[in-house]
Parts: sequence; C-alpha cells; structure tokens
Amino acid sequence: MCGIFGYVSNKEEALGPILIAAAERLTYRGYDSVGAATINNGKIDLRKDTGKVDSVAAKYNIAEMRGQRGITQLRWATFGEPSQVNSQPHLDPNGDMVGAHNGNVVNNVELRLEFMAEGMTVRSQNDGETCVHAVERYISRGYEFIDAIRLAYGDLEGDYAFVIGRADDDKLYAFKKVRAW
Repeated sequence: MCGIFGYVSNKEEALGPILIAAAERLTYRGYDSVGAATINNGKIDLRKDTGKVDSVAAKYNIAEMRGQRGITQLRWATFGEPSQVNSQPHLDPNGDMVGAHNGNVVNNVELRLEFMAEGMTVRSQNDGETCVHAVERYISRGYEFIDAIRLAYGDLEGDYAFVIGRADDDKLYAFKKVRAW
C-alpha cells in the first residue's frame, strides 16, 4: 500500500506546502519513504528519501518547492527495500518525465529485465520506476505521450494507480488498473 497525490495549477505557485500537507494526510498509506516532484518552466525538481514526512520535508526543503504541477508519494515497500533510490517519484533517465504509483505491478521483474535488454537505464527495483519506463519505452519508439501511456497501461499487470507528467507538458496524467478476477 502507498499513497499518491497530484496537483495541477495554471500558474507557478508554492507547491511545497501543498505537497507536504497532502503527504501528511496520506501518512497512514506509507511508512518507509516519501518524495515530492514539481514541474515548472520545463524542469523537474525531485526530492525524496526514506523516512517520515516531517524529516524528509525538512532535510530536502520540500516547503520551498515551486511549480505548476506537483506529485507526492508515500511508500510502503513491495518491490525493493526501503532506500533513497527505491523512493518515489521516479524520473526517466533524461529527467524529462516523472511518475509515481500506488499498488503492485505484478510483472515488475519481467518488465525490468525487458527494459534492461532494450538498453534502458533501470536504477531501482521499485515498480513505480517500471511504470515510468513502460511509458518511456513507447515514447522512444515515436509514440505521442498520451498514446505511450495507453500502450504502457496494457503492459503493466496488477492492481495500481499511477500518475505521470512531462517537463514540457502542462498536465499530469493518471490511470488506475484493477485486475478482473
């Protein structure tokens, strides 16, 4: 179990306090790590680590984060031990996309092996990073962002919710998948 929160504004604003407040409300959903990302003027600012909301927020000055879009995530480890690298959100290797998920991508290990075989840089064991790479895979094949998200949805098996944004876009995209039994 984890918790994710996304926020979109039509202007640059102080998102750090909003993301911290959201993370505090989601504390019961994740105990081992917390992270926040903001997107502003074509740049992604990502800050994350293991620990509780108040300590990570203080250590990385999350309150000072500004932007037009923001994501925060609290993690309860499923794939990969609690660590800074396994904390979410995750970036793609170029730092152009950022995403976080809640749930369990059951084909995480298989997809990570596919991504590495395709030459993609995989930094963690976390299935949240797998969600980002699933989208990245289709963008690198020439698909538009929304089509890449739709195709990635088909590759990711399990029960989860996921939010992703790009540095050069003014939106966040979210989707949810629940396996039919």
